[in-house]
Amino acid sequence: PYADDPARKGWFDAWEAYNEPVAGNAEEMKRLADFEAERTRLLAAYGIRSIVGNFGTGQPPLELWEHFLPAVQAAQQHDGWLGLHEYAAPTIYFLSTRADQGRYPGVSAGDTGWLTLRYRQVYNQILKPNGLAIPLIMTELGVDGLVRAGRPGPQEARGWQHFQEYWAQNGYGLWGPGAYVEQLVWYDMAMQQDDYVIGGCIYGLGTSNEWVSYDIGSTPVIGVMAQYLGVHKPA
Repeated sequence: PYADDPARKGWFDAWEAYNEPVAGNAEEMKRLADFEAERTRLLAAYGIRSIVGNFGTGQPPLELWEHFLPAVQAAQQHDGWLGLHEYAAPTIYFLSTRADQGRYPGVSAGDTGWLTLRYRQVYNQILKPNGLAIPLIMTELGVDGLVRAGRPGPQEARGWQHFQEYWAQNGYGLWGPGAYVEQLVWYDMAMQQDDYVIGGCIYGLGTSNEWVSYDIGSTPVIGVMAQYLGVHKPA
């Protein structure tokens, strides 16, 4: 199988399934959970870790999570992880309990959100009470203008690069790359407060032309992030 290719196995930690699956009701979520649970078991037979979920920002509705628990249980049984995507815009703080608190809002373990920090609602309300606080990785995160129609900021904006003028005009920093790193650092500080979080993957690094406004690799962001990580070593 592709996932079991010896030339590839040393280069990845875990294997995802579909990107941002959408379950519209309880029955669809149950079917997705069955699929993810079986996929996890099949990968485990080859010694490959599975990442279940990988839901899009703000998804799924909290009331559907109970129907996904069989997949989380399978991941727990086979050393798997949960994957989630968390984006917000016009800043990474939007719709969190730290929204509209300026450039340096701070973050505590009690903060939550509906886009970023939504994962805390999932763990505190659903997974922890069921004994299923499995390791979590944000398989995508950042600023994404597509998160919600009618949000503040330029409506046509997509990736972080499109929000630099908005940030400068609204007190989030005159230099766009630095302003973005400050927001990413805020999110990193939040993740470090939760012992079940492994880390997160900023989207994106080396993107296609369609997603170039999200790219950090061709901008000063990558250098500033390297400086930050040089001082704040990952655990």
